[in-house]
Amino acid sequence: MKFLSLLFAAILFINCNHKESTTSKIKSQLPELVEGRYNVAFLIMDGTFNTEFTAPFDIFQHTKYRENIKAMNVFIVANTNQPITTFEGVRILPDYNYLIDSLPKIDILVVPSAEHHLDTDLEDKPMIDFLKKVAKDALYVTSHCDGAFVLAKAGLLENTVSTTFPSDIDKMRAMFPNLDIRKEVLFVHDKKYITSAGGAKSFEAALYLSEVLYGKEIAKSLAKGLVIDWNVDDVPHLVVTPNNTDK
Repeated sequence: MKFLSLLFAAILFINCNHKESTTSKIKSQLPELVEGRYNVAFLIMDGTFNTEFTAPFDIFQHTKYRENIKAMNVFIVANTNQPITTFEGVRILPDYNYLIDSLPKIDILVVPSAEHHLDTDLEDKPMIDFLKKVAKDALYVTSHCDGAFVLAKAGLLENTVSTTFPSDIDKMRAMFPNLDIRKEVLFVHDKKYITSAGGAKSFEAALYLSEVLYGKEIAKSLAKGLVIDWNVDDVPHLVVTPNNTDK
């Protein structure tokens, strides 16, 4: 009996040390933030949809391979330091925990869609408060698919034209009757906010912002690297009030 007690204590000690070691290792894996670049944060959570995350991430991350532009530092924020699991089952390790970590200044915030953006995520007060705080000083805030719902819940889309996933537009209009939510477009740019229909069209919204920041030729170059034919005029979209910010 004494032997079993000692064995249990040893296993518990090893497990605790392993958890501490793992947590420590996770916290130490911070991305390299190159000075002079735009800091672009991706807000993710359990149930995030792969495409709405990976499409803009791919576009923005590839800016560092272009010369003579102000490229982007891309990183991931969540309400945990532990891996999150996407809707499709991919595990992603956040770079920062916005609840406890000291975050770098965020110039561009990307809000991919997640499984519960139409219900329980809208009751996540710390997440909504984080959105409000970042949006005050961010140059751009972008959403893909139902990410627009959490922007709306945070009050960020007041007096702003927006859009969301096509089949959820009526739901968003019912939930936020005072907002101007448009159909028949794949993305809308109004002031600092760019909302998109999501899915594979998340690429188009990200390429549009790249064109706003860097010009048509750089945007075409980024698209070419991902085998995308890019011409903003071919994409149904609405530009209401561009954000007149220094680039």
